[in-house]
Amino acid sequence: MMAAGLSASDPCSFSRPEECVVTHLDLHWDVDFEARIIRGRVRITCKRSPLPAPHTGRNIPLVLDTKELKIKSVTCEESKKPLEYEIGETVVPFGSPLIIHFPQDLSQNIVVIVDYETQPSCSALQWLTSEQTCSKKHPYLFSQCQAIQARSLLPCQDSPGVKMPYTAKITAPAGLTVLMSAIRKGTSYGSEDKTKTVHQFEQKIPIPSYLIAIVVGALESRVIGPRTRVWSEKEMVDAAAHEFAETEEMLSTAELLMGPYVWGTYDLLVLPPSFPFGGMENPCLTFVTPTVLAGDRSLALVVAHELTHSWTGNLVTNKNPEHFWLNEGHTMFIERKIAGRMKGEKFRHLLHLGGWNDLLKHIEEVLDHPFTCLVLNIKGIDPDDALSIVPYEKGSALLMYLEQKLGGPEVFDPFLKAYIEHFKFKSITTDEWKAFLYEFFCSKKTILETVDWKSWLYLPGMPPVKPKYDTSLTDAYTSLASRWIEASDEDDFKKFNADDVKDFSAYQLKDFLGILLNQPPMTKDKISYLNQCYGFDVTKNSEIRFRWIRICLAAHLESYIPEALQFVSENGRNKFVRPIYRDLHKWEVSKERATENYKRTKSQMHPLTATLVAKDLNLTS
Repeated sequence: MMAAGLSASDPCSFSRPEECVVTHLDLHWDVDFEARIIRGRVRITCKRSPLPAPHTGRNIPLVLDTKELKIKSVTCEESKKPLEYEIGETVVPFGSPLIIHFPQDLSQNIVVIVDYETQPSCSALQWLTSEQTCSKKHPYLFSQCQAIQARSLLPCQDSPGVKMPYTAKITAPAGLTVLMSAIRKGTSYGSEDKTKTVHQFEQKIPIPSYLIAIVVGALESRVIGPRTRVWSEKEMVDAAAHEFAETEEMLSTAELLMGPYVWGTYDLLVLPPSFPFGGMENPCLTFVTPTVLAGDRSLALVVAHELTHSWTGNLVTNKNPEHFWLNEGHTMFIERKIAGRMKGEKFRHLLHLGGWNDLLKHIEEVLDHPFTCLVLNIKGIDPDDALSIVPYEKGSALLMYLEQKLGGPEVFDPFLKAYIEHFKFKSITTDEWKAFLYEFFCSKKTILETVDWKSWLYLPGMPPVKPKYDTSLTDAYTSLASRWIEASDEDDFKKFNADDVKDFSAYQLKDFLGILLNQPPMTKDKISYLNQCYGFDVTKNSEIRFRWIRICLAAHLESYIPEALQFVSENGRNKFVRPIYRDLHKWEVSKERATENYKRTKSQMHPLTATLVAKDLNLTS
């Protein structure tokens, strides 16, 4: 079974949308902080094939993905009668299929009501106590459903190939704000219990289940644009408003590249530090890590990335996790186009080169692992285990290569807009993307035939060709890095001083350290002089601090072990946490301390992060 995947359309989903597909969800949830569960029901509208199920003579059932859900009842809305259902065998880590059978006399369009509740261990949710929040006064809840965690939050066809609109009515403790990946439609007190409020939402545009999102907490907001508020706990909201003041400019620039923004509201939510990603592109409500609050907007481009997903990912979606690069490669590529429009074409190339170096470092660490292919084979594999920078950076490099090969931005930009228009509201495969590329550039088929598609898409390792990058903004830090690499004694070290980097942007500093990180470990004396000159110990920029810590660990500087442990304890972002834990684990001096730190802080971590780090530390079978 596993060799063939869970279903024909998605190796990670039990659902059979080609036989019976969900077309709308209506959620009625009651958030219980004390029990750490969500209880309620989901009203599922589905459309089934008129043909009987093969070999059974029965009507084709509705197959949903579930994971540790407590199913209480399944009812047909039309007849008000219970429906026969069964919960199939559990397949780790994918959960279990919920198979709902229909009587012969029902129509093709059916509404099913499932009463259920989640478990406290629900992998899509993180419940924070009041002590884990900034105010220390109120509890906090947020969700993270990508890639396949929505099935632990609600019974659904948990595949990016299935899109549906949704409505929701959420009951939560009075005094707390509830937000979702949808348009807010009003709040009222419960009919009897004045200690609770009811919040209503509507998402009219069809979305995959992984984009269903909820947050409940003591939140405040600030208006930062005509269609944007930034939300967070009171203690961070003004800093967040300052950091993301350029959001409307980014959004308007994105519209020039990809067409109208169709989602109405574009709000931002800065989450607590345990949030495992830099951002999450939930429609109408982008989730953002607090690690980007550098104070100088130097890391605010994460917003450009997430809002780009409003087109590449949310409007046009990869059909299953094996084609994830379609989401992330296009998004990274267009994020950098937005940056180029705002800060100049040379800056776009600076970002691309930094990404190339990060990809080089990653592939150097994992070698020719199958997960370094753009198009993956993850049958029987948790998509989160395959997640890396490869779909982002290798995918972006492919698009940059194609842009240059086909005639430059003036030729390729119209393709991007046409791509969105052609596939909007759909989920697609790499073959469909490639077929449209050939169709759009039909007069340049000869050029496209010279692309080594097999190596780019299906072979592991670095791309077969490096795109041509403008090095105007990289030459200075590349030259400085070369000088440091060649420096070998105190006389050489004394030739460096703070003026070397006084004109560097945060991106140049980050990439300067990235080059050094890709080299063999430096000596302790060299690192000491490097820090004396440039003061990396005191940086507030998380990207710079992350690379600096890794350089020090590679050099086996024991004095940096406490800082590394503090960094992974304060930040839940997988991009930072996992590489540093792996660095600590492979060094015998810090290995045991890393394991002890993980066990001590595991309860404070997001469930996804805790699971992945446990694998990195070889604490799971």
